[in-house]
Amino acid sequence: MSYQALYRVWRPQNFEDVVGQKHVTKTLQNALLQQKISHAYLFSGPRGTGKTSAAKILAKAVNCEHSPTAEPCNECAVCRGITDGSIPDVIEIDAASNNGVEEIRDIRDKVKYAPSVAKYKVYIIDEVHMLSIGAFNALLKTLEEPPKHVIFILATTEPHKIPLTIISRTQRFDFKRITPQDIADRMRYIIKDYGYEYEEEALQLISRAAEGGMRDALSLLDQTISFSQNRISVEDALIITGSISQQILNKLAHAISTNDTREALEALHTLLAEGKDPIRLVEDLIQYYRDLLLYKSSSQMQQYLERIVVDDAFTEIVERYHQDQVYGIIDRLNQTQQDMKWTNHPRILLEVCFVQLCQIETNASTNFSSEEIHSLREKVLSLELELRQLKEMGITNPVPKKEEPAQEQKTVRSGKNTYRAPVGKIENVLKSATKQNLQLLKNNWGNLLEKLKRSHAALLNDAEPVAASTSGFIVKFKYEIHCQMAMNNAEFISVMNQILSAVTGSPTEMIGVPEEQWLEIRQSFIDQHQDFAKDQPKAEDDPFVEEAKKLVGEDLLEIKE
Repeated sequence: MSYQALYRVWRPQNFEDVVGQKHVTKTLQNALLQQKISHAYLFSGPRGTGKTSAAKILAKAVNCEHSPTAEPCNECAVCRGITDGSIPDVIEIDAASNNGVEEIRDIRDKVKYAPSVAKYKVYIIDEVHMLSIGAFNALLKTLEEPPKHVIFILATTEPHKIPLTIISRTQRFDFKRITPQDIADRMRYIIKDYGYEYEEEALQLISRAAEGGMRDALSLLDQTISFSQNRISVEDALIITGSISQQILNKLAHAISTNDTREALEALHTLLAEGKDPIRLVEDLIQYYRDLLLYKSSSQMQQYLERIVVDDAFTEIVERYHQDQVYGIIDRLNQTQQDMKWTNHPRILLEVCFVQLCQIETNASTNFSSEEIHSLREKVLSLELELRQLKEMGITNPVPKKEEPAQEQKTVRSGKNTYRAPVGKIENVLKSATKQNLQLLKNNWGNLLEKLKRSHAALLNDAEPVAASTSGFIVKFKYEIHCQMAMNNAEFISVMNQILSAVTGSPTEMIGVPEEQWLEIRQSFIDQHQDFAKDQPKAEDDPFVEEAKKLVGEDLLEIKE
């Protein structure tokens, strides 16, 4: 094949081309110039950050005909031979497929032979963490004391899987993730070399999608160039990377801030219909709100923003959010992302998440403007000044005795909740009250409560009818506050009157009275009207009382009103 992928064509050939690893390349260059080359190195870090490339550059630099030098010349026979792989003195081994003891023993047996062309024999063992325990043990002694003409370079993405006995025998260099800005700069240099047209935001999208790996970024760039036909646009980059445009994210954020569930779900279904991955969508939203939180905390932190580009639309949305609201949104999105890993229906979880996010109440009450804060401060200062002037005038608030607050509070409370029953109406009902009307009311009392709403029926929990006539009925309440609440509720009174009018067959009015007041009013009425006592129902006339007498006898029975 004549065509080569971009990441192969643009593989670094000297330390200067290794992007984002200045702390590694500078140290190696100084060691080369000072001829302080170690016998073993360990390069660890994420994928695509230049570990294997740095190993080959180091192998060329130590064997270059112009050594000691900080950079290989890439022109001498040795440098060109190492680059094209024709020199047998630089051996690259894939530990993923050569992880057995026999392969390491073969290295141990051959390591004693001197290099044939170069000055040093260099063993580059990639993905060294894949070696078995037996292979590590076989390599241990050779790695600690190899011949003077041998250099080991171990590369791995998972250094925690390497035994400490191996790590302690090497110089360890940790490669870090490459920043999106450095990746974009490198891609910009490559694109200009080919003469392609591009949009800056498209490069930013690709660099963020690479997640710190230059190889991944160049692979995505290669794919985008093939798709876009020599012009890299934002739309093409979104399709290739599976990312979401900032315009759509702004639309979602606006819908959430305005509690517009319909707009948020429509945008979500549009993205899913375009083939967007739900998990990737949640990840983009988390990064979006992370950038929003950083920018809201300080507008000077634009250099730390990874997902968005600050524009007028974004700054307008930032003003609509409060920090506490953003905290809750990020927590909810993070929980949804975790739950989506264990479900077969990630779309449903995502829809539920969007509905919940749109129902989060905006904490606008605590998001005061600077003018409001200034006004509140002035009011506080004014009140403090007035209080100071009153103290200077000798007006103080004396501390009452311990017994007085409770007594005063009791007086106020009783005055506030005091309910006086309408004595005149009660006496009018009592004048024409009969046993038959009261018994009719009691027989239908249970059905009456079932017809009421729960809130109305609750007012009659500790109430009972005590007297009734053709024009009205008296209900005794155990607690005064319940009586007051019931008689002040116009809807409740109207419903009760309608139901009881239907029961009695004539217009009937309900009159409420607290138990304490009822006893006083009743006794006063009896004293004034002796005939009333004769018509009142007695316990002895109650059929339940008569049945109780038959069961236990009159001597053992005590009757209480």
